[in-house]
Amino acid sequence: MTIRVLLADDQALLRSAFRVLVDSEPDMEVVGEASDGAEAVRLAREQRADVVLMDIRMPGTDGLAATRLISADPELDGVRVVILTTFEVDDYVVQSLRAGASGFLGKGSEPGELLSAIRIAAEGEALLSPAATKGLIARFLAQAGPSDDADHDPARAQRLDSLTVREREVLVQVAGGHSNDEIAERLEVSPLTVKTHVNRAMAKLGARDRAQLVVTAYESGLVRPRAD
Repeated sequence: MTIRVLLADDQALLRSAFRVLVDSEPDMEVVGEASDGAEAVRLAREQRADVVLMDIRMPGTDGLAATRLISADPELDGVRVVILTTFEVDDYVVQSLRAGASGFLGKGSEPGELLSAIRIAAEGEALLSPAATKGLIARFLAQAGPSDDADHDPARAQRLDSLTVREREVLVQVAGGHSNDEIAERLEVSPLTVKTHVNRAMAKLGARDRAQLVVTAYESGLVRPRAD
């Protein structure tokens, strides 16, 4: 299976570098380039992209707005957005995850990290960029505060209540940034069992991928940010 990648960045030189890198891989191909968010949304639909590498700061429709549009479109349900940012640690990262991004990556990342992020996102497993610490999302969700309707969404609370005890345990581990193998070792079950619980939790909570599970876990109060 070839991963279809869309590049969205207002810097042509940077898009060109990403294209050379992505097209050099036998399991990937660049299917389009966009210089703004509106074009990214249009090309994601027209080119049936699997993964969009999305810059946040672009003229006109920025990457954040474009990510929201992609995530809200049922026809683009299979599209995963990886946010590209100059500074991994900023408020835009949190907003991007809430908007539906599968993860984020610093523009200064190594080529291998970028390629790995694309493959992980295509599998729906994206959570953090390779350079980020496991607690980064938690700290910034806490800093930004819960969304306005986090405590007033009966549907969200009801979905959380629908999780089994084991699914809740797995969700807590996912929110801690642990892989399926790490969770399996911690809970003394098989990685396949963990994957099953993760998939069921995603379905019940309406999460597109693991990144959205993390956001839900923190915003619902199931997991509290650590003080350190």
